[in-house]
Amino acid sequence: MHINTLKIINFKNYGEQEMAFSDKINCFVGNNGAGKTNLLDAIYYLSFTKSYFNSVDQQNIRHGEAFFAIHGSFQRNGGLANQVSCIQKLGIKKQFRINQKDYDKISDHIGQFPCVMVSPYDRDLINEGSDIRRKFIDSVISQFDKPYLDNLIRYNRLLEQRNGLLKQFAERRQVDRDLLLLIDEQMMAPATNISSKRKVFLEGFAPIFRHYFEFISGGSERVSIEYESQLIDNSYLDVTNEAFAKDQALRYSTSGTHKDDFTFNLEGYPVKKFGSQGQQKSFAVALKLAQFDFTRDLIGLKPILLFDDIFDKLDPSRVQQIIQLVDNDSFGQVFITDTEPERIRRTFEKVAINHRVFEISGGNVEFKY
Repeated sequence: MHINTLKIINFKNYGEQEMAFSDKINCFVGNNGAGKTNLLDAIYYLSFTKSYFNSVDQQNIRHGEAFFAIHGSFQRNGGLANQVSCIQKLGIKKQFRINQKDYDKISDHIGQFPCVMVSPYDRDLINEGSDIRRKFIDSVISQFDKPYLDNLIRYNRLLEQRNGLLKQFAERRQVDRDLLLLIDEQMMAPATNISSKRKVFLEGFAPIFRHYFEFISGGSERVSIEYESQLIDNSYLDVTNEAFAKDQALRYSTSGTHKDDFTFNLEGYPVKKFGSQGQQKSFAVALKLAQFDFTRDLIGLKPILLFDDIFDKLDPSRVQQIIQLVDNDSFGQVFITDTEPERIRRTFEKVAINHRVFEISGGNVEFKY
């Protein structure tokens, strides 16, 4: 699968730009702040219906403009091209279309045109809170499992209602335990489904991750991912009932699948505390390449791979190996950003593979070769 063309209007620092891509490798080169990453984010938008970096859609509209639009032409396994569009106007609900037709639910688009973003921000997976790791795991599963995504949306809506009730109880100093139990009973099925599928997913994902960590690090360090959930050995209703007094005191839901976490270990110790910067970087990139492999094998499509600032994360020999993996068809279409045009040129002198290079400067895109 690949994206043939991309057109953006008033997106972030861009006015209007249109590009046609190689179905193998595309490179965006330019100084820091020129807008290279914004182009990757536009492609990500057309896959996930949202930005990788800023979840507030209207903040991605170019300063002083009233809307942004992103249009892309995608092709899957040599079939007919699909036209995907995202349009966001100030004060109006976001529109998402495929072949000029609006989706009934925007979430129905997730998984249609999968992609994987590898970004400097990925170290947040290691160093930040559990919500970052849950979102990563959820985004991977949601690309191939629509019922999982539906359960996730339902659970989060009910969770919002539950937290609202807890706040009302505190303000009114009156608790309606039966009403809260009614919400809990509705949350039980999606919560159990989410926990079960996260556990099964990790069993298949972990070996692929270990393979890529060894590939990237060049070493044989023992790495693992552990799933932490209150629902592994307990029922959802038992967990929430036990936490009721605490929930009441804190005015929000302190237990459930929204508190699950994934611990990343290196030689049996948390990589967050004991891993070097290099080891953490290798860990994060291995997670994303494993996401690519896992998704490809399940859905039979090669996701688009977006490498933001790849040379900052991997040494040149590893980059060369990845380029060769693209050449031997292990990967599909790849996008790379870099600040050094000469480094890109040297990289492709060693591997004769179809590629295009675009120079980015001040919100302008120029095709070089």
